[in-house]
Amino acid sequence: MLKLVYDHHITAPVDVVWEVITGFSDYGEWNSFTPACDAELQPGAPITMTVKLGRRVIRQTESVSEVVPQSLFEYRMKPLGPFLRSYRQHRITATGPNDTQYQSVFVLYGWLSPIVGALMAKDLRAGFERMSRELKKRAESVATKLV
Repeated sequence: MLKLVYDHHITAPVDVVWEVITGFSDYGEWNSFTPACDAELQPGAPITMTVKLGRRVIRQTESVSEVVPQSLFEYRMKPLGPFLRSYRQHRITATGPNDTQYQSVFVLYGWLSPIVGALMAKDLRAGFERMSRELKKRAESVATKLV
């Protein structure tokens, strides 16, 4: 199993952070890991992404699995039986009127996860970490413009 978790305090209201996470058409302006994304905020809906993994650029479609407005956005890959599964979560919690705790979670599991993880862990770590920092920067920038 590969589990990547990144936590950030964001100086922005929770609704601003949620808007950045779910503003899929704007990803190309701030998100270097997933510069293109299209999804509906509805469980079962597809989420189609362009992802930069190191030097590779891949297009993948996964499935939205859970949406709790201003709290949780989760999607999952189509499982390959017991062999390989993954999920990705954006978790946000208001810690004050202009403060939000953001947690990025990615979990890859199943029988093949040690092999896939070994091949991709470096690029996945770098990408999710970078995206988390870029999300923080974008949300704080948007919040500053609202004041």
